[in-house]
Amino acid sequence: MENTKIHLTNPLAQPAAQRLYQYLHNICGKGILSGQQECPRDKTHGDELSYIKNVSGRLPAILGLDYIEEDFEGVNKRAIDWHERGGIVTICWHWGIPPHGVGYHSSQEEVDMEELLTPGTALYQGMLKNMDVAARALAVLCEKEIPVLWRPFHEFDGAWFWWGKGGPEAFIKLWHLMYQRFTKEHGLHNLIWVLGYSHEMHEGWYPGDEYVDIIGGDAYKEGIHEELFNWIKTVTDKPMPRCLHENGPLPEPGLLAQRNVDWRWFLTWHTVHIHEQNSPDYLRYVYNHPYVITLENLPKI
Repeated sequence: MENTKIHLTNPLAQPAAQRLYQYLHNICGKGILSGQQECPRDKTHGDELSYIKNVSGRLPAILGLDYIEEDFEGVNKRAIDWHERGGIVTICWHWGIPPHGVGYHSSQEEVDMEELLTPGTALYQGMLKNMDVAARALAVLCEKEIPVLWRPFHEFDGAWFWWGKGGPEAFIKLWHLMYQRFTKEHGLHNLIWVLGYSHEMHEGWYPGDEYVDIIGGDAYKEGIHEELFNWIKTVTDKPMPRCLHENGPLPEPGLLAQRNVDWRWFLTWHTVHIHEQNSPDYLRYVYNHPYVITLENLPKI
């Protein structure tokens, strides 16, 4: 794998994004990257990181961020800081219902997907304006050549967010629209496109190999989620990294290695999930396990 050149779907991808993608391929079977999602409600935005550091003596390799409250400037600032510390950045977006919705509860409302995806309608234009705001925020990171594991429309197949409630055909159109607009119109060549399924394993939602760089799923119960991992392998024959893109309890690293369940990273959700679903002893064990890659042993990519 190390001698095989792997290419992102975007042929104009920045070298930094290409290097990160190559690294994610190269660690196949060698380790799992640790990741932690920050809580957007935390005014200091450091609670999860300081807790992990205090308990384990280490920090995650990946920091998860969210444009959820339209805190584009603040998220970008923390992304830049994390990148400068040598870490990897992933960003999602709990996009409130277009064109004026903001926040988690709004992201769970319903919208007329036919009107939303019909060019020329007011709803379509409002959606594009929302999209362009996020694109301009990501452009700040692109200008600094900071690669971003970009995971929009997460848990789409669960259909509890507006972007999944219209069914797979509408979702795929929406994914294609964002990919084309961000890549071709906004020139966001720093993005690595992460397709994040829910734990429910629904078929028929895949946007196509030319639009996806990494495929993943989430699971908030205990375990290494071998069934989910094996199911995700059936979605496409294209060789690409697979990630546990959201989790509650951390997967047991020794068992991951033993069972060849090769998630390239885990991303533990914030608040109760890191604090209450993982005991301090278990957190210490995972972050100090030789199979787990933390910020301290993450190579310069």
